[in-house]
Amino acid sequence: MRIGMLTSGGDCQALNAAMRGVVKGLSHNLDDLEIFGFYNGYRGLIYGDYRKLTNQDFSGILNVGGTILGSSRVPFKTIQVPDENGLNKIEAMKQNYYDLNLDCLVILGGNGTQKTANLLRQEGLNIIHLPKTIDNDIYGTDMTFGFYSAVEIASQSMDCIHTTAASHNRVFVVEIMGHKVGWLTLYSGLASGADIILLPEIPYDDKKILEAIQKRKQSGKDFSIIAVAEGAISKQEALLSKKDLKQQRKKEKAPSISYKIANMIMENSEFDARVTIPGHVQRGGAPCPYDRILATRLGAAAAQCILDKDYGNMIGIINNKIERIPLEKVAGKLKYVDPESDIVKEAKCIGISFGD
Repeated sequence: MRIGMLTSGGDCQALNAAMRGVVKGLSHNLDDLEIFGFYNGYRGLIYGDYRKLTNQDFSGILNVGGTILGSSRVPFKTIQVPDENGLNKIEAMKQNYYDLNLDCLVILGGNGTQKTANLLRQEGLNIIHLPKTIDNDIYGTDMTFGFYSAVEIASQSMDCIHTTAASHNRVFVVEIMGHKVGWLTLYSGLASGADIILLPEIPYDDKKILEAIQKRKQSGKDFSIIAVAEGAISKQEALLSKKDLKQQRKKEKAPSISYKIANMIMENSEFDARVTIPGHVQRGGAPCPYDRILATRLGAAAAQCILDKDYGNMIGIINNKIERIPLEKVAGKLKYVDPESDIVKEAKCIGISFGD
């Protein structure tokens, strides 16, 4: 059996652990197995940049962050646009797949990666997709590997901010990754005791933020921690079209949402505000034990899916049970935070403001 593997999109923790799970699951059940790793995501598949891998390549990588294959972003919206030399990317990927006589291509990635994976499935290739992203926004699975590792890092960042915020009686705005969904901000905000959590799914009101900070001061707490997703928007912005919102953001002096909120607080209150942006640190380092276990389970399940020749699936986890979900049912969909979900209601119950 000949298997191709690639990791596409932003890197995250446990990519290596997931690939290791796939290879171990196959090698322990097959006498004749060849693995081809494509470098830098879909670019490797497009331009034939690959290497034949051995079991040794997957030894000792369970707790290693990043990806041994490298990654890159090839946006889905441009995947069917010829490159600068006129190369048809889809046909090039198919040709390299067939030239290597692959039985299956295992693709590890997020939403954009998944859409291209589904397109390749529609083109007749045997595809298995493993859902990775620190955003946990892939539809059809309860959890993605990389998420809890990022929650841990983001939470640690806010834990450290607490002491300096309390020492200087300041408001700290901590910007967490997440352009379209707020799972990472929600979970890390809860884990670190943030006082205000701002998500893309729950448009905020400046007055509500100021009221929440003032309420804490009246209770004897002169500092506040605001966890804000990088894609958070105000109630006024929520009324704009995507095009108008983009144009408005370009006109703003603040380099990001966290600075915009910090400036708003200082301009409309007596509070001093500071910004902290953990940034790509959230995607780096060793995967936490949960992600190592999840990635290994998903990898092993992907191996069994290949052994069963049941292709065209995403391997997800639902109610702690590994499931095979047809790509055609989930590709192109996002899993958003429901403003009326139990976890949001529970957060509000303990006094956390969502600015709404």
